[in-house]
Amino acid sequence: MKRIPFAILVFLSFLLGCKERSKTAYGKESAKEIGEKILFVVSNAHFYGDTDLSTSNHFSEIVHAYAVFQQAGFSIDFVSPKGGAIPIGYINTSDSLQKQFLYDNNFMDALEHTYPPETIDAQHYKAVYYGGGGAAMFGVPENGAIQKIVIELYEDHGGIVSAICHGTAGIANLKTRNGDYLVEGKKVNGFPDLFENEEAAYYKTFPFSIQQLISERGGDFQFSTTGWDGFHKVDGRLITGQDPTSAAVVAEMVVKGIAELNIQ
Repeated sequence: MKRIPFAILVFLSFLLGCKERSKTAYGKESAKEIGEKILFVVSNAHFYGDTDLSTSNHFSEIVHAYAVFQQAGFSIDFVSPKGGAIPIGYINTSDSLQKQFLYDNNFMDALEHTYPPETIDAQHYKAVYYGGGGAAMFGVPENGAIQKIVIELYEDHGGIVSAICHGTAGIANLKTRNGDYLVEGKKVNGFPDLFENEEAAYYKTFPFSIQQLISERGGDFQFSTTGWDGFHKVDGRLITGQDPTSAAVVAEMVVKGIAELNIQ
């Protein structure tokens, strides 16, 4: 039997690596792996509406929840309306956890290669987590494909829906199959009007007020008037938090909720 030259082996290994990367970055293969998984919903929006005002996903709200899920043994996939790279901002390198993830190549690669909705199979996830930041107000709330994934996860597979800060905008339009809004009759939290600057240019681009729309759709919107104190609400399989200080505790409540559901 002839030996394959080392150079050829290296080249074949490289090709295989490229093939595997293309699968996990853009295809359904990794999403088909049955396991304990959480789906993060993020936005592709780089600007507030049609303006040239830059916006982004809130890095802290992603990493502080991610770290909790990771430590609990879950793997995480990211989905965005268009797939691919997403903008990140609100970065504080004095926060050791944020700094750690900024230099985590695998994590940053996942943010560069988020999944488009059509590659996601809801049955493979225990929960969904909507990240915040100004970008969360655009592209995500009206995306029908993401809504379908989340409702399937919630209604067919008993999954948990969670959101943080402006990420709560993503659940405002969710309707169950009987036509009711998911938030109807539930305690819901998110970034309240009290802490928005309604006269600022950024706010005038918002398609709606999270607080007002949740209330209009039958949700009991509750919030902390002091803010930045980890405020959150748990109402069955709906878990929501107010601002970046709530990211870790929302994730902890999701982990706890999954454990309780698995026991029952």
